[in-house]
Amino acid sequence: MLQPRKVKHRKMQKGRTKGVATRGSELAFGTYGLKSLEAKWISARQIEAARKAVMRYLKKGGKLWIRIFPDKPITRKGDEVPMGGGKGSVAFYAFPVEPGRILFELAGVDEDIAKEAFRKASDKLPIKTKFIKQD
Repeated sequence: MLQPRKVKHRKMQKGRTKGVATRGSELAFGTYGLKSLEAKWISARQIEAARKAVMRYLKKGGKLWIRIFPDKPITRKGDEVPMGGGKGSVAFYAFPVEPGRILFELAGVDEDIAKEAFRKASDKLPIKTKFIKQD
């Protein structure tokens, strides 16, 4: 799974996702893309599950680009831990997605194959997505 090798700060504040994506909102590498329509945190496990679903469907054809990287540490406190005692330890890494962000790109396959591959990937993600293609 994806996670940073080294981080400057071990823990991070939650923050708020607001507005629509300006960066990463247009196709840069592939012919087809999977664009987010909602704001949410996507974990490294979800990204990996979506990647596996696409690659399993494509078998050996096509090239896939993952346009997001989970670099936000999400902390959790243990079960039945009383209030106080500081912030919990890092449980997993996530990427805060904004609406309009391109998540995956694909090239080297037909449109109907790309559409079905991205449909399978979107089933693994916690947000609504949209299939887009190059103009």
